[in-house]
Amino acid sequence: MQATRRDFLGAAGAAFATTAVPTGSLFASTAFDLNFAPHPGMFNHLAGESLLDQIAFAADQGFTAWEDNGMKGRDVRLQEQIGRLLSDRGMTMGVFVAHEIHWNKPTMSLGDPDYVAQFLKEIEASIPVAKRVGAEWMTVVPGHVDLKLHRDYQMGNLVECLKRACEILEPEALTMVLEPLNNYEDHPGLILREIPQAWYLCKAVGSPSCKILFDMYHQQIQEGRIIRNIDAAWDEVAYFQIGDAPGRKEPTTGELNYRNIFKHIKAKGFTGVLGMEHGNSQSGADGERAVIRAYQETGSNL
Repeated sequence: MQATRRDFLGAAGAAFATTAVPTGSLFASTAFDLNFAPHPGMFNHLAGESLLDQIAFAADQGFTAWEDNGMKGRDVRLQEQIGRLLSDRGMTMGVFVAHEIHWNKPTMSLGDPDYVAQFLKEIEASIPVAKRVGAEWMTVVPGHVDLKLHRDYQMGNLVECLKRACEILEPEALTMVLEPLNNYEDHPGLILREIPQAWYLCKAVGSPSCKILFDMYHQQIQEGRIIRNIDAAWDEVAYFQIGDAPGRKEPTTGELNYRNIFKHIKAKGFTGVLGMEHGNSQSGADGERAVIRAYQETGSNL
């Protein structure tokens, strides 16, 4: 499959051609109603190991966005190639992670000037990456809670740190999206866990460069009430991520009614990206086809 795709795409210059590769025995291109964003490795059996081939394959299936948490660590030349390919295929680049996430120790919440300086350097270093790939959003995770410091002091330190980052991002028209993560199954001990908490932080920071990444997998585990929280936090939500629960696989594999959720998001006029930040419930090419079918079922003709 990979060699066949390269035959269609040709040499390096033609790798960015906008002509769709025939999907043949796979799927006819689907008109999804929202900007769903696959990620590297999600279709590597059907598309091959090349990231460029995977992006082209996703575009051929009707996906209009792409997400890559690890983009910042990729070679500059590859970043530039990805940016050109996304532009040529009319795809929107989703989030990448903007900084080193410290899963097991307090960072932003301490008010430590040395850490804040390091974090701001990482934000500055994310700007050229965003420009190469055409990204508007970058993910920020504020780190672990400090059990020895009152929560309100920690939230105040967070606000000040995020304001400093916004001073860097606002002139570039870039947005960091704060991601609450569940405390029960995946990331116990993090300071930012819930959508109302993230909404409060964004209000306190008061910048268009600080918004919410609403990961529906994490929030189903942490607090539920997905549609109610979407509505309550709507003015600060800039980005969504998808994963069914339990399991963190594609829609239709768990308890979330994603078709109803997607209908609701579409009806509210959302035009941003919904990252497919989940695994495949089945292995191999059959599992990749199952992912495409799940989005055809839940995300088209809404």
